[in-house]
Amino acid sequence: MTVTETRSTVRGGRRAKLAGGRMVTTISLAILVIIVLVALTGQWMVPFDPTAQDVKLGATSPSSAHWLGTDALGRDVLSRLMVATRIALLAPVLIALGTTIIGTSLGLLAGYRRGWLDAVLMRLTDLMYALPGLLILIVIVGIAGSSYAVAIIALIVLGSPADIRVIRSLALGQRELAYVDAARTLGLTNRRIMFRHLLPNLAPTVTANLLLSFVFALGALAGLSFLGIGLPAGTADWGLMIQENLKLLNVNPWASVAPAVLITITATAATVLGDAVFERLSAGKSVSP
Repeated sequence: MTVTETRSTVRGGRRAKLAGGRMVTTISLAILVIIVLVALTGQWMVPFDPTAQDVKLGATSPSSAHWLGTDALGRDVLSRLMVATRIALLAPVLIALGTTIIGTSLGLLAGYRRGWLDAVLMRLTDLMYALPGLLILIVIVGIAGSSYAVAIIALIVLGSPADIRVIRSLALGQRELAYVDAARTLGLTNRRIMFRHLLPNLAPTVTANLLLSFVFALGALAGLSFLGIGLPAGTADWGLMIQENLKLLNVNPWASVAPAVLITITATAATVLGDAVFERLSAGKSVSP
């Protein structure tokens, strides 16, 4: 094989890899768009009342009337899945936003200003890392009476240290670059330098952290619901549906499998999209996660 042929083969392989990556990203984006649309409109599109019970009907396998069958109380599984999508997305989005805002702000302050603030924040994050986060979460929510709002707040607090460390490490490198020195020479305030000049260069990592926090929150809240913590019994929630319908695996496995599949698909799509967004935003930048 000649050098020209070798180069053509390599270029062809790269193009195929890029095309495959774009296809996976497009599919992931389409999945998330559909899930968001269901979350926004699901309560008006459901074929049956998700709370209506038909004890006489009981658990049934998928049919033309009930595409995913019914649960032990005769409730339509598909309708409950669609209504549960709003809860499944809203809380993780709130947690991801809270974690990213707190982690990015404190990480910027610690990395750029240094001094006592940096020392205090790093000791606090070290303490948070030394504690078993999920165990603490379960204890906090249990003490608070299985409050879903408390679970959201606790997850924001427990998830922030990771973002603080990542953003701090990047800010430490950025503060020594020439454009920061030039901004200081021009007399710009520290706040303006951090949020108008330094933060845009950290945008790829901040965006990736946002989507990763969403995935973490989605799994954590589903785990709490599976354990019966956070939401009252009977609530249309993906994690709770898995737990409530485990005993129906021999009758209608889709009652448990469907919400588990949705959690997996949503988490995977968000992770893939986060990687793609990071690569796109970081093109031409020197910042890396």
